[in-house]
Amino acid sequence: MEPIQKSLKKWMRENQTFQTVYGEMKKEILTDPDIIEILENHPSLTKESIDRQLMKLYEYHSQNKNCDNCAKGGCANNVLPGYKPRIEINDQEIHIYYEKCKYTILQEKQQQRAKLIKSLHMPKDVLQASMRDLDDQDPKRHDAIRKVIEYVNALDDGKAPEKGFYFYGPFGVGKTYFLGAIANELADNHIQCMLIYMPEFVREMKASLGNDSLQEKIEQFKTIPVLMIDDIGAESISAWFRDEILGSILQYRMMERLPVFFSSNYSLSQLEKHLAITSKGDVEELKAGRIIERMKQLSEQVPLFSENRRR
Repeated sequence: MEPIQKSLKKWMRENQTFQTVYGEMKKEILTDPDIIEILENHPSLTKESIDRQLMKLYEYHSQNKNCDNCAKGGCANNVLPGYKPRIEINDQEIHIYYEKCKYTILQEKQQQRAKLIKSLHMPKDVLQASMRDLDDQDPKRHDAIRKVIEYVNALDDGKAPEKGFYFYGPFGVGKTYFLGAIANELADNHIQCMLIYMPEFVREMKASLGNDSLQEKIEQFKTIPVLMIDDIGAESISAWFRDEILGSILQYRMMERLPVFFSSNYSLSQLEKHLAITSKGDVEELKAGRIIERMKQLSEQVPLFSENRRR
């Protein structure tokens, strides 16, 4: 109750007599619109009860900050920062309870949501993507948007459909943004996901060879409820990465029926040719074909063509 005590001490310094302090305090409390409404809703509350419990009403008056100001720190100095008082009246007794301000609740939800989306080298605007911002003015995007909406509507609290999407199309049409929008919808449904940018993913795995964290990271990519791989095919990969890392992750997720989303500039047939050529220049069509078959089991191809939005 330190803030209330400080207020009273301040009043005592500014006023010469207790009666003056009490009168001013009572006037301030009983002219508070919220207090007036509470008392009007409880006409059975006697004048004696009000006077006897004036300090409770003063506590409510002093702590009942406008919740809109909490976003700017308006209720940060309350008895319980981020909490607002609530009054309950039982017969002639006034009781004060504290509950979370709407901004405290919103902040907690945002923090929890952020924990549900893990990312590896993804831009901030993608992590903040929203379904509301998917531009539906271009008819070329309508089919992709419809499929995403159908997928989101099929989300069950804590569980995602078994098959993701393979978005493919030219540069700058919004494939990565689509992934971010879906990731946020998953978070709203308490489904954890990870977004990874493929070129950085390759470098991350290579770097892990030197610090014994490779297997731990592979397990994370295998078991995360929803995995999203952005820009697959953006660079040449070694046979080791294709077969031992990517192949292992996709095989596990296929067996466990855990969805994977992809984005690429290549269609799956084009990607198969790309994956067949290793960084050493070897051509391994059979091994590339195995990767593509796993991807087909894990995702549905969705073409995404439009104007380049980066221009």
